[in-house]
Formats: sequence, C-alpha cells, structure tokens
Amino acid sequence: MKGAARRRQSERGGAGVKFLVVLAVLVLAGNAGLNYIPVVYDAQNLKTDMQTAVVQGLALPGKMNPVDNVKTKIQRSILDNNIPAEAFVDVKQTGNSLTARVAYTKQVNILPFGIYRYAYQFDTTASPTGFLLKP
Repeated sequence: MKGAARRRQSERGGAGVKFLVVLAVLVLAGNAGLNYIPVVYDAQNLKTDMQTAVVQGLALPGKMNPVDNVKTKIQRSILDNNIPAEAFVDVKQTGNSLTARVAYTKQVNILPFGIYRYAYQFDTTASPTGFLLKP
C-alpha cells in the first residue's frame, strides 16, 4: 500500500490548493457583492422616490409649483440614498404631465484595493401613469 502512494507523488497535495482557490473566489465574489448591492439598492430607492414624487407633484392642489416641489423631493432623496451630488436632475412639465429625469455615474470597487472599478450608470425618467392622466 505504501509503495502505491510513493509512485503517485504528483497526485498528492491538490486538495489544499483547490480549497485556497475556491476560498479566494468566494472572498472576491463576496467583496464584489458587498460593494455592488448597496449601490443598486440606493438606485432603486431613488427610482421609486422619483415615481412617487412625480405622481404627488401632479396631484398637488392649489397654486403650488409642481416642478419645484418634485425637484425638492428628488434632491432630498438623492441626499438620503448616497447618490453623488453632481447627479443631473431635470424636471419638466408638459401640458398635464410631469417628467423627472435623473442621471449619474458612480464608481464601484468590484475587486479589492481598487484593482477593478465598475462605473455604475443610472439614467431614469419617471412619468406618471394611470388615472391621473385621464381627462
């Protein structure tokens, strides 16, 4: 039995190396997830807040300016969701409808130590839908 193990020395020690490679891949994937998921979550929160602000701005009673109101709500959401301050915000009123557009790019460290950075681009336009647009 010992003679067979001595003849196959090239097959020995592979489990430790495979374990380290798998562990390294899992650590890198976990790091990427920990950095990428919060950025996407904040972007989706902003998208939801934009849609809500547009619908509420369209339904404003009285003499309040809906464009300023929607822009204020979007700016507040930008601060709350860790969105870059240089994000482009454009709110327009066309007839009975409001549209809000927000665009920005945020750098996300996918690999540790800044080896690879991903440029997450967000460019969304929110406009009201449903019963508010019916005459």
